[in-house]
Amino acid sequence: MIITKIEPLTSKKCRIELDGETSFALYKGEVSRFHLKEGEELTEEQQKKIKNEILRKRAKLRAMHLLTLSDRTEGELRNRLKKDLYPEEVIEEAITYVKKFGYIDDERYALHFIEVRKESKSRREILMLLRQKNLSAEKIEWAMEQSYGETGGDQEAILKILQKKRFFENIEDPVKVQKIYGYLARKGFRYEDIRQVVQNNIGNA
Repeated sequence: MIITKIEPLTSKKCRIELDGETSFALYKGEVSRFHLKEGEELTEEQQKKIKNEILRKRAKLRAMHLLTLSDRTEGELRNRLKKDLYPEEVIEEAITYVKKFGYIDDERYALHFIEVRKESKSRREILMLLRQKNLSAEKIEWAMEQSYGETGGDQEAILKILQKKRFFENIEDPVKVQKIYGYLARKGFRYEDIRQVVQNNIGNA
């Protein structure tokens, strides 16, 4: 393969382009070490050395570092490693490596994600957020069922929001009541659930 471009990414790192396509990133010292130059061929032996001696180890360390900063789904981690210009084969190895130690578990992630939000967000809101996390539909459905069971599970969250907004102190003010109803509806709570919570708690105000 021909090295068509060696382009600086940072003051220390370069993007290596092979046959017109981005392939990987190396530090400038590594570019010199492997004698890489634009217009010259990157031999198969050089490619193997770069993957085996640098990229495989670095991708695993990068994956571990990213997971210590924040819990991530497999899809999020995969996308981040792609953004860091690791080749697909290297990314797969890094994903397998962290999975082996239990550092990524999409089902556990989804379940925890729901549990820490279900008291302040509607089921619909949480569902939308989970879909942005590159989780499979099956894993999302499983986690929602585990967390909510067969019920909607939103009434506790609705009550907490009403209490936080001092709804029951303003129950006689139709404008404020309507405003809070609208707020809850926009967050994805069902009107029937809102009405039920209000009815069940209005005497406790």
